[in-house]
Amino acid sequence: MSITKETNIGQDNLSEVSKSLRPDYSTQFKPCDLLDALINELGLKNDAALSRALELTAPLISKLRSQAAPVSAFVLIRMHEVSGLGIAELRGLMGDHRKKFGVSGDEAKTSDCGRGKLKPQQDICR
Repeated sequence: MSITKETNIGQDNLSEVSKSLRPDYSTQFKPCDLLDALINELGLKNDAALSRALELTAPLISKLRSQAAPVSAFVLIRMHEVSGLGIAELRGLMGDHRKKFGVSGDEAKTSDCGRGKLKPQQDICR
């Protein structure tokens, strides 16, 4: 005889769980400062123009500004290619002044990278 446990998670509970799993970037990094600096540097008027200049989707720019998505390496590289600013300078504009980067020992042990277990990410380019 097997015992099964049914879980009834409502939409409200699910969204609360997903919010709690999201990293809190608000205390460390301010991507809105980075986006504003890029808009000024490139002589653009708004986020829509920045989206076109970087060839990224407008919803991604919005998510970066609202801190719903982190500034990924891909986005930083794209910003570097378009603006000519260095990666360290771009990171500094959003408040990231760390000297070293990398995956901690615990994260490296549990990572599925390179083993074919990760699902491909959404296409964020146009």
